[in-house]
Amino acid sequence: MQKIRHTPRAATSVRELDTGVGIDPHRHDDHQIAYAGSGVLSITTDAGTWVAPATRALWIPAGTVHEHRGYGRTDLHSVGLPVHLNPLSLDAPAVLAVGPLLRELILAYTREPEDESPQRRRLLGVLLDQLKASPLQPLHLPAPTDPRLVAVCALLYADPADPRGLAELAAQAGAGAGERTLSRLFRAELGMTFPQWRTQLRLHQALRLLAVGTPVTAVAHRCGWSSASAFIDVFRRAFGHTPGAHPGAHPGAHPRRPDTP
Repeated sequence: MQKIRHTPRAATSVRELDTGVGIDPHRHDDHQIAYAGSGVLSITTDAGTWVAPATRALWIPAGTVHEHRGYGRTDLHSVGLPVHLNPLSLDAPAVLAVGPLLRELILAYTREPEDESPQRRRLLGVLLDQLKASPLQPLHLPAPTDPRLVAVCALLYADPADPRGLAELAAQAGAGAGERTLSRLFRAELGMTFPQWRTQLRLHQALRLLAVGTPVTAVAHRCGWSSASAFIDVFRRAFGHTPGAHPGAHPGAHPRRPDTP
């Protein structure tokens, strides 16, 4: 069993993560905002995975056991907040929209030395005001716990492009439940339908692939969309821009190996 580190204070800092490199499971007594100034950042807890490109930030409540993972060369900007500072009153991890002003506030606050100067307190105050106005983004991929769902979802974790329906996946996984039962379980346990969960999984994988320079057409194919145009349409509706405009994306680039600078 992996040991979970307890770091009481969530430091305000900047840290660089290479592709695939992360921070092992740990928890803080403070709240934490995690933001990728470049690349794509994910956090994983027992409840699932949340993913955030440079237009999003991750809220991690105090006491939450979590691990970070970077995709692409990721600058992890962390803001630690004492428990009484919770501008959105969130008690579970969440993804927040980050506009240009909030981005600059996070970058400035994490790069300055930690002190108690009036200037720094004013900067934090504006940052918290901006957080209050940040809408939540549905970029959560909930993790199943029911063994029947775990068996089915494992096939899609291994290959998000698998086109088979729920009945065929259940048969291969030996889930021991029919399509109707599994459909009810998806809604009851994960809060979404099976097609919605699969789309969320594919979007998560797409963000990771784009972060390491995989061409848009290749991402569409590897994530299970029938065409690049179908992928672009879903991506635009989820993130408000096309995959080619995604920070760090290279529409015509060749995929980059994880260890390539």
